[in-house]
Parts: sequence; structure tokens; C-alpha cells
Amino acid sequence: MKFKYLITVFSIILIIVVFAAILLPRLLAGPEFAANLQFITIPLLIFMVLLLAAVCVFFFSNYRLLSLLEREDWPALAYYLEQQIYGKLKYSTRKVKLLASSYIVMSDFNSVLTLETKTLNAKPIVVEKNILIFGAARVLSGGYREAAEFFKTYFEKGKGEENQWIRWYYGFSKLLGSDFNAAEPEFLSLAVFSNNALISALSAYFLDSSLANHSENPEKCRSVAENGKKRVVKSIKNASLWKRETDKTGTDIHVAIVRKYIDETGNWLFSEKKTITPTPVEETEDKEEEVTAT
Repeated sequence: MKFKYLITVFSIILIIVVFAAILLPRLLAGPEFAANLQFITIPLLIFMVLLLAAVCVFFFSNYRLLSLLEREDWPALAYYLEQQIYGKLKYSTRKVKLLASSYIVMSDFNSVLTLETKTLNAKPIVVEKNILIFGAARVLSGGYREAAEFFKTYFEKGKGEENQWIRWYYGFSKLLGSDFNAAEPEFLSLAVFSNNALISALSAYFLDSSLANHSENPEKCRSVAENGKKRVVKSIKNASLWKRETDKTGTDIHVAIVRKYIDETGNWLFSEKKTITPTPVEETEDKEEEVTAT
């Protein structure tokens, strides 16, 4: 839905609620009962009016930004955000994230690194709040070693699920850089202990489809992968639910760039037979193994 239509519909709903709060008590219960409700309705009306005013102010003050997002005009959006961030020194988390995402969509990874450097000098906390985006740009540019070093630097900065994604991307960067010994322990841990089904499933998938082929202990990789698979299938019963769950986070840039592997992981989780697909590192030998659905 277009932003202006969304704002219009929301405003109309608020106006209807305001008039309903004013008129319904008088129409249904009479003036005396309405007078007793004034201590409830008046604060409610004041809140609704202020909310409507805030929505209007937000829309008109961000009209240019919203219209560019709506049109998906990434070069124009990047230029606008550059004026806001570099010109007016507005290094807000939201604007920096949008600008970095715009650069990534345009495959302008050098500009992402420039943005990171300038943001780090101006407001380091904003970089810490956008670790996954800045790290993902390094992965996409092919700088796997630099990406791994970047993610490792921020191991202790992320919280909860973000920290798990940081560690997953560290392992993923090591995998893409063919440093299998460094990638393996990260995926072994995340496959078993991550409370995020997507992270656990991706880790288990790479253990089985790639790392087991390079590990000194391939049986352990496949065993942990199977356990991780069972954990995920136990909570997400079928491919349809898997797609629904992954679509919820699919708009996050760090999830979108590994969408190919998410789809492959879904096939691995819920197909009757496992098909080994080309890994991010190299082709594996074609073979099939029976998979028991739980």
C-alpha cells in the first residue's frame, strides 16, 4: 500500500474514533451519563488529537524520504540521505541503516565502507547498531577475511539474537574464505544452542552439505546437523510454515542476501530425500541419503 494512502486511512480511523468518543455516550446513554464519562473521554480525545497531529507531522516531515522508498528509487534515495547525513550531520541509526541498505542494493560496497568510517568517527554507537549491515557489505564485496575480522571485533557488542547472527556471519565468512576449521565450531554451537530456528537450520545445513566434507570429524558434523534439523522440524512442521517464518524476517538485509541458502535449507529440512547442492565454496559429490521427517 502506498504510504500516503496508509497515512490517510490511519487518519480517517483516528477521526472516526474521536467523533465516536464524543457522540456515542450522548446518543446511547443521554447527557447525564455522558457527563459522568467526561473524565475518561476528554483525556482520550486529547490523546487521539495529539496522535493524529504526530502522524501528520511525521508524514509531511518525511514525505520526500517516504516517496523515494515507495518508488524504490535507490540512487535518489542515497543522494537524499547523503545530504541529510553528511551535509546536516544527522547520523541517526535509521538514516545510516537506510543509506547503507541503498548502497548494498546498488552494489556500491565502497560507499558502505566510507559511510561506516565517517559514522564511526562521528557517532560510533550507530555503527554498533548496524553491525550486520556493515559486515554483510564486506561479505557481498568478496572480502571474506575482512568480514570475519569485522564480525569478530563485535562479538561482545550484539545482544540476544543479533549476537547469534554476528557469530553466524563470522562462521559464514570463514566458510566462504575456505577457513573450514574456524567455521566449524561456530556452526556446531549455533546448530545446537541457537534459539532462532533460521540460524540453527542454516548452521545445520552447512555442517551437513559442506563442512562435513572438510572436517577431521565428519561424523560429528553430520550428527550435530541431524540434531539441529530435528530441533527445527519439531517447531516448524512443514515447508509452508518454514516459508512463512522466513518471510517474516526476509526484509532484513542480512537475511535477504542469504535467501538462496535459506531456500536450500528449507528443501534440505523438508524434502524426503536430501540433495547436495553446490556449497558457497565448491561443488560436492552428488549423493543421496534418506532423511526421516519428525
